[in-house]
Amino acid sequence: MRAGRRIETPLGEEVVAELRVGDRVLISGRLYVARDAAHKRLVEDLLEGRSPPIDLEGAIIYYMAPTPPKPGQILGAAGPTTSIRMDPYLEPLLRRGLRGTIGKGYRSGRARELMRRYRAVYFAAIGGAGAYYSNKIKSSRLVAYGDLGPEALLEIRVEDFPAIVANDIYGGDLFEQAVRRWRK
Repeated sequence: MRAGRRIETPLGEEVVAELRVGDRVLISGRLYVARDAAHKRLVEDLLEGRSPPIDLEGAIIYYMAPTPPKPGQILGAAGPTTSIRMDPYLEPLLRRGLRGTIGKGYRSGRARELMRRYRAVYFAAIGGAGAYYSNKIKSSRLVAYGDLGPEALLEIRVEDFPAIVANDIYGGDLFEQAVRRWRK
């Protein structure tokens, strides 16, 4: 992937405001890793008045479930999973300050509307590149929900993790743009 703009977590309002659909970014810092089961628990905690086990202010959640590491690895393959499955859980997390998500595929119209309202972005990662992404992870630790196995909530530290802005705070949608171009 061609070099992109370097950004660091946690994401501030000014960084999110500068990002536009199609921008290539290299993310460094802390990402939280969660899939369906962890999202369900996070939202249940919030709806039942419990504090989440992570600081969501300015955070990015990566929709991924790693494979077991081989000797000498921090994590095994660390590729993205389909993002639209997490859309039903998005609003309570955005209300608590979540600024970004990373996954693969398009987002629902409702999710795009919520990202505009709460000023958050969606970064697309390349499916099938799990081994490559694993090399961008510098550390990993279990944060919560260890009983969920590979779907547990993790905190990872990444360096120059490549992604593309697929949805920005202005309503831009990379997938819709691609379809329009293709139809021409």
